[in-house]
Amino acid sequence: MAGHNKWSKVKHIKAKEDAKKSKIFTKHVRAIMTAAREGGGNPDANAALRLAIERAKADAMPMQNIQRAIDKATGNLEGVTLSEVSYEGYGPGGVAIMVECLTDNKNRTVAEIRHAFKKAGGSLGTSGSVAWMFEKKGIVVVSRSDKDDEVMEVAIEAGAEDIKELDEVLVIESSPEDFNNVLEAVSDIDGIEIIESNVQLVATNESEVDDEIAEKVEKLIEVLEELDDVQNVIHNMA
Repeated sequence: MAGHNKWSKVKHIKAKEDAKKSKIFTKHVRAIMTAAREGGGNPDANAALRLAIERAKADAMPMQNIQRAIDKATGNLEGVTLSEVSYEGYGPGGVAIMVECLTDNKNRTVAEIRHAFKKAGGSLGTSGSVAWMFEKKGIVVVSRSDKDDEVMEVAIEAGAEDIKELDEVLVIESSPEDFNNVLEAVSDIDGIEIIESNVQLVATNESEVDDEIAEKVEKLIEVLEELDDVQNVIHNMA
């Protein structure tokens, strides 16, 4: 019996580890697909894709999974036709939420997203209802270090429009057109860690909410991000 209990525990731990790995791989797949859609499937000509692949490899993601994500994003996956589609709505507390998807069945996708919004006490809106609250920006997030001054100087020279100095990271914003220049310039600095890099929607005005509402919004975002067709979830919660 003791052996049985021990095996059950090992299986439980393995299941948790597998689930954790699956979540990490899903995150990498989305990053790779976003980068490939924005800048093409050639990592030599797409700095964001190159970095996304490097991060995936560092977490032991198989190369076949990486290539499949690139093929899926660039429309080179045989027998699969995917469409980019965005949905917009309001979460708890009136927080504006944009959901970017890549799907082979829009009816399935919209039904899943509508259900998630409704269950959270929010509502799926019509096209244009919240999109005006966001704009596309190139984003590079770098861990803070003793090279912060160099990072900021290089980024500005390469075309960065704004740099937010947070406790643990620098968030560098640029126009989508200057994103690759900024990313490559920052990547060339030795000894820095780039945590995130992509072109994404950014809220033009943030919405202040209390802790209770924030918790509900975060739960909705988590549910949305677990849907297979969802690539990115962007909100304007402060």
